[in-house]
Amino acid sequence: MGILRKHNLTVSGLSLLYLLLSYFLIGFKSEQLVLIGLFNLMFYMSDVSRRVIIGFSIFIVYWIIFDYMKALPNYLFNDVDIAGIYHLEKKLFGIPYHGSLLTPNEYFYAERKTFLDVMSGIFYLTWVPVPLLFALYLFFTRKEQFLNFSLTFLFINILGFVVYYIHPAAPPWYVQQFGFEFNPVTLGNTAGLSRFDSYFGVEIFKSIYAKSSNVFAAMPSLHSSYPVLVVYYGLKNRLGAINALFSVVMVGIWFAAVYSGHHYVLDVLAGISCAVIGITLFGYLLKMKSVQRFIQTLLRATQ
Repeated sequence: MGILRKHNLTVSGLSLLYLLLSYFLIGFKSEQLVLIGLFNLMFYMSDVSRRVIIGFSIFIVYWIIFDYMKALPNYLFNDVDIAGIYHLEKKLFGIPYHGSLLTPNEYFYAERKTFLDVMSGIFYLTWVPVPLLFALYLFFTRKEQFLNFSLTFLFINILGFVVYYIHPAAPPWYVQQFGFEFNPVTLGNTAGLSRFDSYFGVEIFKSIYAKSSNVFAAMPSLHSSYPVLVVYYGLKNRLGAINALFSVVMVGIWFAAVYSGHHYVLDVLAGISCAVIGITLFGYLLKMKSVQRFIQTLLRATQ
């Protein structure tokens, strides 16, 4: 009874702390209550749901860090790369088009197709569900692999966030709309994904990008990192034919990132590199006894 009461007080305290900290850092948002409500519901509903939400707290930590980036925009710390990355993209990957040299984004915008609009939207919608569903599968079948996957996911994101602050970079759609002038109050934009919303008469991507933490965080493309991690752990766990699906999703997301105007090819390559570096470095961290003890503690809490 004493242990249960201690856990209850801890959950209540953390919930209150999160709401207060969020209020003072980024202001109150209804999503914060939804997150707290979902966490508490699953924590108290049953033993199984409690173990699940404790395990998936790793993803909640990621989301909180990402959300709190609004409090300290990266453009306050370093100049935003707008023109440099655009010209480098054109130099390395430029496509001749009617006598001009275009970036791949500009070329795809000029040659946009409804089929590609729809497919890009579908692929981009998978970047959250696929890693989470895969994590859920690992949770119930390979608990230690789930923790390794989740912690690697968090580690890759932290690497990406560090790069965001070292090298703030504007996405392609920013140049298309505003040129090379820096505007710090620019809001999130659906860019080419608006064509998906328009085709189906929905506002899926509009609602997503309205909550963007920072539009000047295009490099690395973490959207491009996540499917690399999924494919790696899919191969590691010998999931057979499902890895073919993961690979298709991975390439589809890479293409959609460029086609939609949200990322340059350079951003995608940086995202892939971030995933590879994160996976490699975390592999070394796993050899440390302190990390092993931490994972064992998490393992006991989720069993």
